[in-house]
Amino acid sequence: MDKYKKLFSNTLIFAIGTFSSKVLSFLLMPFVTRMMGTDDYGAADLVQQTVNVLIPIVTLQVNSAALRFALDKAADKRDVLTVGVRTTVIGVGVLVLLSYPISLITINDFHLGDYIILILTFVFVSSFRQLCQQFVRGSGHVKLFAIDGIIATATTLLFTILFLGPLKWGVTGYIVAIIASDFCSVIFFIITAKLYRYVKIKNVTNGITSQMLKYCTPLIPTVILWWITNVSDRYMVTYYFGSSANGLYTAASKIPNFVILFSQIFIDAWQLSAVEEHNSREERNKFFTNVFRVYSGGVFAVASALILSCQLITRILVSPVFYDSWNYVPILIIATTYSCIVNFLASVYMAEKKSVGALLTASSGAITNILLNFLFIPRLGANGAALATVCSFLVVFVTRGTNTRKYIKIDFKLPLMISETLILAAQSGLMLYLKQGIILYVLEAILFALMIFLNRKPIMELVNLVFGRFLGRKNSK
Repeated sequence: MDKYKKLFSNTLIFAIGTFSSKVLSFLLMPFVTRMMGTDDYGAADLVQQTVNVLIPIVTLQVNSAALRFALDKAADKRDVLTVGVRTTVIGVGVLVLLSYPISLITINDFHLGDYIILILTFVFVSSFRQLCQQFVRGSGHVKLFAIDGIIATATTLLFTILFLGPLKWGVTGYIVAIIASDFCSVIFFIITAKLYRYVKIKNVTNGITSQMLKYCTPLIPTVILWWITNVSDRYMVTYYFGSSANGLYTAASKIPNFVILFSQIFIDAWQLSAVEEHNSREERNKFFTNVFRVYSGGVFAVASALILSCQLITRILVSPVFYDSWNYVPILIIATTYSCIVNFLASVYMAEKKSVGALLTASSGAITNILLNFLFIPRLGANGAALATVCSFLVVFVTRGTNTRKYIKIDFKLPLMISETLILAAQSGLMLYLKQGIILYVLEAILFALMIFLNRKPIMELVNLVFGRFLGRKNSK
């Protein structure tokens, strides 16, 4: 199958599963923010983010190894999943033993010990869901992956409405809804993909355990560093200004996730194509460059549209008490845009199995983020956290873009990217300075039109490289 056609087909399949679940998170925001105050919403977010940082540590990020090694045709997939299951079970057991000191952590008015049972259960269930997801995707069952996304959407909707509505469980209900949905996904994968047939009791092939751990172990600090870059500012906002301020900042961070929605649908499919691309170095460079130009153009265009409409989207998605959160959205959108760009470059490390490179480049962003958080947050509040995140991702883009050239040389079209970034910066500045009025929206619309004009070529390439090839092949049959 033509590599562009295959990329397009996989993107459509992943879109089915990813789009529904991601869109649900936005559609549920009005309900969730009405059922929970800013304090509870901020606390629920900190529980969720705590779990997000614990999972890679507890599981040694073995789910990433399960994806990468399941993609290797020569690998015994039973060995791959068995190593994943064993590693996850042992890791969760260690976490249980260490749960008491973790429960003593307190940040301002947030006490981790109040939710320790929820956290342990959340880590256990979500770790297995991630392992099953990545193994199934790497094994080529992309349709099952998509169907799971639809099921997860339905179960999350059901449990969230039940636990926050009639039962009024608050923070506990919000977290239990996620756990229950993840559990349903695990059962679905076990039954439909017959994962029980892939788990060995003994006789795992010599070397596979060490190979997988050698690959995934550097990803543990990498994921933690990304967590620091993306999420640590929420703890610092809570420390300086309390859970209520973090609740507003968390609500604001949901809107830039529209950019991630566009990005993640594509990245899930792109990772498979990146690993399977075995042409000459020149052909690989051309393939990666063509795909990057279309991808980055789309990301910047979506980001520009979101800044233009951020006030309207905020008004629709959240309750009135959260409306002021829109003030943090424009800068967060710029940060999210560059997070999507560096996420694309991570596919180079994945294809080459160079996880150490991912670690070293991510560390540059984490260090930048920590230093700038201490500098900006006390002076600029939550927008200081957003600005620090922008700077962090810019640093990672520079270091990662330079480092990956020894494997694949991508032509980033830097003058174009700089122009696109300046447009987003101008939109953000206007939005935060003028705040409202016809002049604001006229200027914002002009800048958005300019963004679309700059990306007219990538848009045409998308038509020619993907839709044209796909439809041409289809009509020729």
